[in-house]
This record gives sequence, structure tokens and C-alpha cells, in this order.
Amino acid sequence: MSEIKDTYVALAERIAARLGSPRVRALHLPPRREAAPKDAEFCALELEDGSIGFSYVLVDAADPLLRGRPDGAACAGMEAAALARGYAGEDPAAIALGFAAINALSQQLFCRAHWTPAAAGDSLGEIEPRSGEHIGMIGFFPPLIPRVNAARAQLTVLELRPELAGEHKKFRVTLDPDDLASCEKVVSTCTVMLNDTLDAMLAACRNARQLAIVGPTAGCIPDPLFALGVDTVGGRRVLDTAGFRDAFCKGERWGTFTCKYVIARQGYPGIDWLLERVG
Repeated sequence: MSEIKDTYVALAERIAARLGSPRVRALHLPPRREAAPKDAEFCALELEDGSIGFSYVLVDAADPLLRGRPDGAACAGMEAAALARGYAGEDPAAIALGFAAINALSQQLFCRAHWTPAAAGDSLGEIEPRSGEHIGMIGFFPPLIPRVNAARAQLTVLELRPELAGEHKKFRVTLDPDDLASCEKVVSTCTVMLNDTLDAMLAACRNARQLAIVGPTAGCIPDPLFALGVDTVGGRRVLDTAGFRDAFCKGERWGTFTCKYVIARQGYPGIDWLLERVG
């Protein structure tokens, strides 16, 4: 996992140099949740041009660092590349912010290169469940389960939370990565990029013929993941920065201000092509 983190930091520095060293406008955090607070929350890093990069941040680890500025400007003025370097470090908050910076730089690169990833109708990253197939899911995505069940496919969900383990109606939740060895297709949360489980995930999916990494945090340049055998990366791009910012910071639904997309290894032009196209 450390190798791919170093690779992404190097890519972020390369992208930033081509884009003219973009700086951060603000770090956006959801409002505090007094009742039943979550262990982790999305954070959104906004660059000065309005590009947004998402990440997950562990609340307990990051709260003292990130909540110091109630106006959301804790990182304002920093070079995005400098923040991205934290992704290869050890501090949980720096890792989360570093990944958000990598995602934001990637989104700005797509825009400046005048390249738009293909829109996606769902969050399965172009994985099409079919009757009789064994589908693997890394991370519990309740909204995706009906889609798999409707196709009459077998579903196994790999989770880290022991309270979810066991047999459920029409799917099974396991804590053992080896249970994914018989899956033909696997869709994984991008959280594996943050909790150092990417290598274990790839090993567990060694027999899958199709592998997707998806989620709002999957906004990074996909080249290193494609090199490791991932087939598709499904993320989100913000279409209305002002609308998103307002809704996100109020703790309201913000999906309508974004667009789901998918990047497939086949047909993707590559980082060199994108950098050459920057205007």
C-alpha cells in the first residue's frame, strides 16, 4: 500500500506543476452530529477554481486538527500538492486530507484537459450482475443490494464490522477476505485507499474477471489502479460548487449538485494525454 501512496503523491505533484500549483480555497466539513455521531464523515476540499475532492476522515483522529477553524478555511491558501504529500504519511488526518487533495487535483485536471468521464447511471462501476453469478462487495452498500438481487445473482459482502457478519436475506456478510475467491465480479468501496486494505482486497479478488472501485472518494486519476488490475473506477464530480458547498456544510443532501461517473480501463486516454491537453 505504501508504494501506491507514493505513486499517487508523485502524480499529484506532477499534475500540480502542470496546472500552475493550484491552491486550496477551503476545507468543508459537515456540521457536528450531537446524536449518534458517525465514526467517519466525508470531507470536501475545494481548490481556488472550484474543483472539489472528497475523502473520508475519522472523526476522533481528525477532529482536533480539522475543527480549529469554524469557517472551513483551515487549509486555505495551501498548495494542494503540499497537502497531497500527507497521503503517504502516518497521521490519519493528513492521509485523509492528502487523498482529498489528490482527488481535487485530478478533478481540476479533467476539467482543464477538457475531458469528461462518462456519466454513470448507478454506483456499480459498470459491473452488470447476471443470474447465477457470484458478486462480491467490499464494504456494505445497502442501496446496491436490490440491484444484485434483482439479477438473481449470489452476493457476498466483505466487511470489517463484526456486528454485520452473518446470513441475511438474499446475501451474506463475511469478515474473511478468502470468501471472495469464488466471486466473478467485485465492487469495492474506495475506503480501501485510506485504511491500508487495498493490497488485501486485490489479493482476495484474484479470481475475479471484473473489479470496480467506486464511491464519492474515488475521484483520483485511475492510472495506478488500472496498473494493478482494477477495471473501472466510479466517482462523483461536482457540477454546482456553490450549491454543493451550501448543502454540504448545512448537513443537507448534496447529491443533486454532483454527477456520478465511471472511468473504464478500456478507452481511458491516460495521464500523459490529459497533461498534454491542459489549456
